[in-house]
Amino acid sequence: MAAGRSHGVRFLLPLLLVASLSARAADRPNVVVLLSDDLGWKDIGCYGGPVKTPALDGLAAQGTRFTNYYAGCAVCSPSRATLLTGRHHIRTGVYSWIHDESQRSHLLEREVTLAEVLKANGYTTAHIGKWHLGLPTAKYDKPTPADHGFDHWFATWNNAEPSHHNPENFIRNGEPVGKIEGYSCQIVADEAIRWLEEERDQTKPFFLNIWFHEPHAKIAAPEDIVSEYGKPKDQGAVYSATIDNEDRAVARLLAKLKQVAPVEDTLIVYASDNGSYRDDRVGHLRGKKGVNWEGGIRVPGIWHWPGHLPAGRVDDTPAGVIDTLPTVCGLLGIDKPQGVHLDGSDLSPLLRSGDPASFTRHQPLFWHLQKSRPIVAMRDGRYSLVAEPDFQLSTDNMFQEAWIPAIKNGSYINFQLFDLEADPSQQHDIASSHPQIVERLKEQMLKINASIMADGPDWHLP
Repeated sequence: MAAGRSHGVRFLLPLLLVASLSARAADRPNVVVLLSDDLGWKDIGCYGGPVKTPALDGLAAQGTRFTNYYAGCAVCSPSRATLLTGRHHIRTGVYSWIHDESQRSHLLEREVTLAEVLKANGYTTAHIGKWHLGLPTAKYDKPTPADHGFDHWFATWNNAEPSHHNPENFIRNGEPVGKIEGYSCQIVADEAIRWLEEERDQTKPFFLNIWFHEPHAKIAAPEDIVSEYGKPKDQGAVYSATIDNEDRAVARLLAKLKQVAPVEDTLIVYASDNGSYRDDRVGHLRGKKGVNWEGGIRVPGIWHWPGHLPAGRVDDTPAGVIDTLPTVCGLLGIDKPQGVHLDGSDLSPLLRSGDPASFTRHQPLFWHLQKSRPIVAMRDGRYSLVAEPDFQLSTDNMFQEAWIPAIKNGSYINFQLFDLEADPSQQHDIASSHPQIVERLKEQMLKINASIMADGPDWHLP
């Protein structure tokens, strides 16, 4: 089911308006989004992690590094849908990670993505790397990145297969590429550099959406990098080496970007799609990938735009990938999608001024993942409210579209409250001593939940 657009950006513009857009676009910065896969809050160097990441650390040193930055979900596909749309992933049709062969689920074609917003404002666009938002199969006709605003795409359905080394499953603009020698992150960087050199429309600013596969399993990295972290078969060492190798790919990309345009002409955003699957890479946080505790949803977050945003800032304001679309629009001075409820907020006043008082979040951050316990979480200021479901699903690990009616109609019990400033490890439930705060946040949570579930499609129906 590829639902039609009810609020898209595909429209015909009068020639004079096209000319006006082109003139304004020439003055706008390039936009680059870098996304790691399953990278934890305490993996990279500038977050106190053990991996040497000088390229990413450099972006943080010259930009804003958020310490309370959040993924859109505790697993992959939903977080990516949230990043591209600024909307909670269930609204966009993505309930959990997508298995294309057995599920009809995909990012709804009617959703307005960041690529479409930028394309309508004169940008040329490319997606390179992991996609995992649905691709066509023999059984199900699904949109491709081209249907979501990307002029060029080079992607994998899900992970690099059989591993990061010599992957065989990249697709370029709908055509399988076959086996490519090398490591996934470097292959992704190669494609991005090639596109910048040979294929982009050089009369326009560009949006380059680069989603790496590292350090998602199945992992692999060059032996000489692995040896810097441990023995060849030490999975912790290989894991670290995949991140180190990705940072080296980022360094190559940054060098090319400097050749293409002055650094002040390119806005770069970096994050991870969810927390690490390793307990030792989430720091003092509770939980890991797949659960709505802080360790599953808190990730690195860096915004870099020299000459336009203050350098060397560390900000503890709660923010996340859900804010990407509205914030890019705010920084570039372009309109947000019309007639669309955005769950993310525009961080541009905060990023420009560095003053937390300049920013007010219009809606608390909210997470829902049907197999997680807690199933829902919400952050409002210093407080985190979590809850359990009052319904049961089957024990299948993979998302079942037949669960959707229970998810949409379900409610929640066992609410717990945590003060993340005093208790970032979420060890002390303070709900019983703060009933008024619980009731206030519970009312907000249920209101947000009802709005999201009303929008969510039911994929198991004909």
